[in-house]
Amino acid sequence: MGKIRIADRWIGEGEPTYFIADIAANHDGSLKQAKELVYLARESGADAAKFQNFTAPKIVSAYGFESLGTQMSHQSKWSKSVFEVYQDASIPHDWTQALCEYCREVGIHYFSSPYDFEAVDMLEPFVPAYKIGSGEITWPEMLRKIAGKGKPVLLATGASEIGEIVRAVDELRAVNPELVLMQCNTNYTASLENFRYIQLNVLKTFQLLFPDLVLGLSDHTPGHTTVLGAVALGARVVEKHFTDDTHRVGPDHGFSMDPATWREMVLRTRELEAALGSTVKTVEGNEKDTVVLQRRCLRAARDLKTGSVLTREMIDVLRPAPRDAIFPYDLEKLIGRRLRKDLPAGKHITWFDIE
Repeated sequence: MGKIRIADRWIGEGEPTYFIADIAANHDGSLKQAKELVYLARESGADAAKFQNFTAPKIVSAYGFESLGTQMSHQSKWSKSVFEVYQDASIPHDWTQALCEYCREVGIHYFSSPYDFEAVDMLEPFVPAYKIGSGEITWPEMLRKIAGKGKPVLLATGASEIGEIVRAVDELRAVNPELVLMQCNTNYTASLENFRYIQLNVLKTFQLLFPDLVLGLSDHTPGHTTVLGAVALGARVVEKHFTDDTHRVGPDHGFSMDPATWREMVLRTRELEAALGSTVKTVEGNEKDTVVLQRRCLRAARDLKTGSVLTREMIDVLRPAPRDAIFPYDLEKLIGRRLRKDLPAGKHITWFDIE
């Protein structure tokens, strides 16, 4: 796994997991609420606050969705049409500078997912990185447009076949090598059934196919299981939706995390990172006393006199094992050797006790 730099942060191998709070549509049309969510995300341990820049006519076809005859999946719960929901969820371009400056003020990175060419250009002066949503993975023009800005790119891979992902990665890396590849399942229903479809082991496939890329997870499941599993498998970027109240009305609130669950996620992840540690197996600093207490050594089974020739019956194998003791794997080397000093029963045997 490689490394990339987003603003002042290195991300990748050996670095702490980078957490992105996707505020998305949870601003509910209010710049004030958007800023409050930025602040809460930072206080909860997020490294970045991410928004989505689109206008309804440039992302969805009202005719197209109406012609489906029904609103499917998570959209089936929407009281408004798909086009109207996207209209309500869009962020005015003139919020961008205010949000960027506020993120800088509170100490969190600001970036966004653009969904049209104009948004890509508009965001360029403000973002240190671009996020590409899963739905854009089959649009090479957009991939090249974003990659051409020369900033790190994060690519989500929900609802994609591996061939589509390889093609998208090739398109992006032909222009820009700084890429985070994120496993994702784009079902937003918050059903516990979704755990059956997360397929975290795909991260192993990504690692084999793209060993130099930073890996990540864009997730919509409840709780911390998926995040912890992904980090254990090598993900170093995690994106989750963020809100202050999961009971608010809106397309994203229900499957988002709130400040309490977000803080818990970060804390558990930091514990996991500490626990994962090194690939080198050795006696750790906090085990040095345990080596003495739990290991066995060779001890006199009874009072032994100087000059005694040791037999197996004269030797016990017991705890503790002082550092100068002889260990059981050297038992055969002692048999037939002569003692150079008296040993009381129970005394551990050292090489200095043997002729």
